[in-house]
Amino acid sequence: MTEKKETKTKKIRGVYIEAVGRRKTSVARVRLFAKSEGGITINDKKLNEYFPTAELRGIVESPMKTAKMEKYEITVRLSGGGIHSQAEALRHGISRALIELNAELRKELKPLGFLMRDPRMKERRKFGLKKARKAPQWSKR
Repeated sequence: MTEKKETKTKKIRGVYIEAVGRRKTSVARVRLFAKSEGGITINDKKLNEYFPTAELRGIVESPMKTAKMEKYEITVRLSGGGIHSQAEALRHGISRALIELNAELRKELKPLGFLMRDPRMKERRKFGLKKARKAPQWSKR
């Protein structure tokens, strides 16, 4: 029974490089396969299906265009956050995977901010307040 539950990524043959990209609460687990014709698969969907706008696709493809390495097949597991946050987490993960493949690409990707994990997250709600910092209206009497 365990054989039937195999994921599609396990069926792909070949050696891959794995990296994790994060932004806010989004996490992207990226696998970069060296021997392939190219293409990005996100949660078993093609890139155009998962990210419908050209802006989000541009964010995802920017590290590969900068490094001039568009011939790799990439499979991704994305979770958490919003769609824009997921795109930037994926960019972070792809950049990390490309650096594992070729360390000289760090000089090109680091100044563009592709290797920095954006740590900004939503502030937690405090007791007695309506939101993180918004207090109920104050009344004198």
